Amino acid sequence: MTISMYQASVPRFVSILGNLSNILDKAQAHVDAKKLDASALTTYRLFPDMLPLTKQVQIACDTAKGVVARLAGVDIPVHEDNEKSLGELKARIAKTIAFIQTVPADQIDGTEDKDIVTKRGDKETRYKGMQFLLGHAIPNVYFHVTTAYNILRHNGVELGKRDYLGNP
Repeated sequence: MTISMYQASVPRFVSILGNLSNILDKAQAHVDAKKLDASALTTYRLFPDMLPLTKQVQIACDTAKGVVARLAGVDIPVHEDNEKSLGELKARIAKTIAFIQTVPADQIDGTEDKDIVTKRGDKETRYKGMQFLLGHAIPNVYFHVTTAYNILRHNGVELGKRDYLGNP
């Protein structure tokens, strides 16, 4: 059996972002139970030169919607990066999942050799579709979800491997 570009992307991103949303539910429950200021979590960094929880969630979402849009040849939805609360981060995840679920499989399948160009500042990076998906986007999404998990776990939110993995 062959796995398609669609199957390697959209369902996987829906799953891991859904798990991240559930993890944020546990973070909110932790904040509520301990009567904490949620910004202690949303602004927390594991190390001074690392990005805080808020940016980890934003980047995971941006990467997922970006690769799906690029492979499908559609515009990437723009989000303002103004989330401050756990609820706002969950809304960001929900918007991302809703978008990527609108892209049909036939717009992504067959894009293994599609030329993809990304720009960061004035630097361009060129990929083929499969290389971009498997070598850049998937590892990037999982890196940022893992870092968000670690920030919350480090701050006492009771999470385990099953919270991260969900039911793929």
